[in-house]
Amino acid sequence: MGNGYNGSWVESQGSRCAALWNSCAPEPASLDPQYSRRDHEAREIAYDAELRAVEWEARHAPRTVSARAETQERLIASFGQFAANALDLERESNALLTGDFLPAGIEFARRAREFDASLSQADTIQACRNAWTACGLQPLLGLPSSITPSILGYSLLYPYTDNYLDDAAVPTKAKLAFSERFRERLRGNIAAPLNRHEAAVWALVGMIEGQYPRHQFPAVFECLLAIHQAQEDSIAQQRNGSLSDAELLRLSFAKGGTSVLADAVLARGWMTDEESEVAFEWGALLQLGDDLQDVRDDLRRGSLTLFTRAVEQGEPLDGLVLRLLSFCEIVATRMRRLSNGSDRLKDLLQMSWRSLIIAAIADAHEFFSPPFLMRAESCSPFRFKFLRARRKSLASRQGLYTVLFDLFVETPGANVSAAPLQRDRPEPCIATVV
Repeated sequence: MGNGYNGSWVESQGSRCAALWNSCAPEPASLDPQYSRRDHEAREIAYDAELRAVEWEARHAPRTVSARAETQERLIASFGQFAANALDLERESNALLTGDFLPAGIEFARRAREFDASLSQADTIQACRNAWTACGLQPLLGLPSSITPSILGYSLLYPYTDNYLDDAAVPTKAKLAFSERFRERLRGNIAAPLNRHEAAVWALVGMIEGQYPRHQFPAVFECLLAIHQAQEDSIAQQRNGSLSDAELLRLSFAKGGTSVLADAVLARGWMTDEESEVAFEWGALLQLGDDLQDVRDDLRRGSLTLFTRAVEQGEPLDGLVLRLLSFCEIVATRMRRLSNGSDRLKDLLQMSWRSLIIAAIADAHEFFSPPFLMRAESCSPFRFKFLRARRKSLASRQGLYTVLFDLFVETPGANVSAAPLQRDRPEPCIATVV
């Protein structure tokens, strides 16, 4: 039931999303909810209280499996209490977080470690973010949220492929050679892997093939080839500083759109036209959100995005981000037209997209005008200075949070249909964890 997800289809969707972007109002229809200084103070007290509780549990992590399970339950309950108090989540939305998304993340991390015990915590969390996107899509396609072999395999491809191709330390010739062999593997031409890096990638593709045989689910592999092509085009983008804003936007939308498109097709094996378009739009939105998050790092690396170009031209990012918030509203409206998925889930997804943008503003505050920052901060449950301070504090306590991560991951979980793999290659470039 494939739609023919080839280069022409991706180009048409990128142009369609660019038209949606260009049609956005210069301001979103609403910047609600709004938070007062008293609201901020109350939520920051709740944040710190729950953070202290989590740190206490990490320092007193038990050794037995049964005691660890009890600790996990307390930590999940603590997160639920924090979400309810600090983020104003209603009971059903809170249940989705603590009953669906958090358990899915734990299951993903356990199965990722079973596949590759040397996978770093940062790599695992990066891959888990993609798995959460897939778990959010499943109910929108009429399915329960779960970590399937194909979602595990596709999400773990990011540390092995996306980061590898983005790593400035890897020679271009090596990237091109790997990319060509990877494309052939996605096409079903199975050559013997040259090293353990390729062996891991080949095994992850094999997980997808095991769930979705090629002759029955052609759309799956069309979408995987589409994201591969978009990734290659994105690499070329960084070497072409003469791209217009329109060309840059289409390339960014192609990379993000095909990424979430693959998540959607792996959830069920096929999609309707409407589902394909919503998935592509969701990915386009997340790509711009990620580019905003990474603006400081991208400037340092010389990576070209809409946001780095604006900064280099001496423009504040105020207008771009207001347009991004308007684009978020458009994508959310179109998502709500899908017949599957509860209203609470759709509310939660829209809130997560908006929170990504607001948190990125807080982190990249030097690229915005002071009046805009005051206005944006009123839309955040926390003051921006508080968010930056807590992020810096958390970064200094990585050892403590590694203990917490292991507390969840080391408990025996489900097996995956692939042998554990130990890597003997250097670690790829690690993505920033937000």
